[in-house]
Amino acid sequence: MQHRFLLPILFSLLTLFAKAQPYDLVIKNGRVVDGTGNPWMYADVAVQNGRIVRIGTIQPTDAKRIIDASGLIVAPGFIDVHAHVEGSLEAQPEAPNFIYDGVTTVITGNCGGSSSNLRAYFDSLRHLGVSVNVGSLIGHNTVRMKVMKMAFREPTSREQADMETLVEQAMKDGAVGLSTGLIYTPGTYAKTTEVVNLAKTASRYGGVYASHIRNEGANVKQAVQEAIQISREARIPVEISHFKVASKPIWGKSTETIELVEAARREGLDVTVDQYPYTASSTSLESIIPSWALADGDSAVLARFHDQTTRAKIKAEMLDGLKKNLRTNFEYAVVASYKTDTTFNGMSISKINQKLGRKNTAATEADLIMDLMEQAKLRRIQMIYHTMSETDVENILRYPNTMIASDAGVAKLGSGMPHPRAYGTNARVLGRYVRDRHVIPLEEAIRRMTSLPAQRFRLADRGLLRPGYAADIVLFDEKTVSDQATYEQPHAYTTGISWVLVNGTTVVENNKHTGQRPGQVLLGTGSGH
Repeated sequence: MQHRFLLPILFSLLTLFAKAQPYDLVIKNGRVVDGTGNPWMYADVAVQNGRIVRIGTIQPTDAKRIIDASGLIVAPGFIDVHAHVEGSLEAQPEAPNFIYDGVTTVITGNCGGSSSNLRAYFDSLRHLGVSVNVGSLIGHNTVRMKVMKMAFREPTSREQADMETLVEQAMKDGAVGLSTGLIYTPGTYAKTTEVVNLAKTASRYGGVYASHIRNEGANVKQAVQEAIQISREARIPVEISHFKVASKPIWGKSTETIELVEAARREGLDVTVDQYPYTASSTSLESIIPSWALADGDSAVLARFHDQTTRAKIKAEMLDGLKKNLRTNFEYAVVASYKTDTTFNGMSISKINQKLGRKNTAATEADLIMDLMEQAKLRRIQMIYHTMSETDVENILRYPNTMIASDAGVAKLGSGMPHPRAYGTNARVLGRYVRDRHVIPLEEAIRRMTSLPAQRFRLADRGLLRPGYAADIVLFDEKTVSDQATYEQPHAYTTGISWVLVNGTTVVENNKHTGQRPGQVLLGTGSGH
């Protein structure tokens, strides 16, 4: 367990040890942006035994190895507060899409979905060895599924107690908090009181409540207010995930949703948000289907699809959703990964409908959505939804309490048509929004990627370039750093980030991944209770 009061003692011991022998590594001649938001400064950074031990002017003779950072920015490693790496990190422990984008730490278990046994999950990562540091939330959907499966009802008192016990055990095993995905089944079936009581359990162990809120479109304000209510009643810090306005009729209303967050903070509630810097989201195809139609397991869902009266009701609700969002068809919904027929990857629902020679109507497209789900045997079909405006993206990015997050897993190069955020989230902020569009200054962008997320998730020795802190360090060229991934060509690594250190070990050297796996599991403050 991490304790802030140990850092000064640790630093003193490291300094004494470092004076006795050469530093393992010194980064020289770079412009240091330390993560606080303060202006950059010229300084050298010394690393010993995985920790930063000195920042200042350091003689080359005092180092076993020198990295010449002339012309480069030296910053803390980026902390991605909203990732989904379960399964994909085990398949690719080098996490290249994250590492090349400067990410040294990920928080996973978001949107209500996590490992159900965090102790075993953390042990497996330690045994495997991974290139990034990993912390995890415990997912409400995971917990509810374990206790109630896909039941569309309130829990009994016994079921509520069982869910609280699972959350408590996860917090003791090292979870950094509780996450919800209130737009997804079965989490969408939960009423606010159920979530409040689970959040109270996480709060007792110093956890954070991270929420994919119940609605990000027409009812986004009510959904933000629900997250704030949970903060108030559970007395827990709240992180609103991938903050957005995802409905054309209310584009521009981000000023109002931000004001809700600010009003909560004035009240004394610890509410913050995170964002990916794109105008498209990415989630499953089933999110278009009314949640009631997805209840009670696969056989019940298929029975509803096959019953003509029920199918007509589902379709009517889908078409009503289009109308409310000022859309005439499902052209905005693009397939990212459909394993049943990979030729559909990268095509919109409307385009697939045309390819299959079906009638060119929204109603036929709604039928197609149900058909695709059935053909995939209701397994997850990943989609990209073009639903946001650039004005809202920039407005949210300007808000000082917005962190940067990818909402991605470890991408397999060349597989499917994933959202480009999996490859270029941080570089896009640094290139497009800092350098090109001047939306926020460089130092402020780095604060949002480093010390702010470290503070939010209580990562006591991460997020700053400070003596005694873990040597998670990124070197990049602010003039050339760029995201290369696009919606049309998503499989492209970030360029311009030339060095990445994780816990003092070089993982990217001169733009090449070294294959090293020095990542650590980062446990929440409740670990060991």
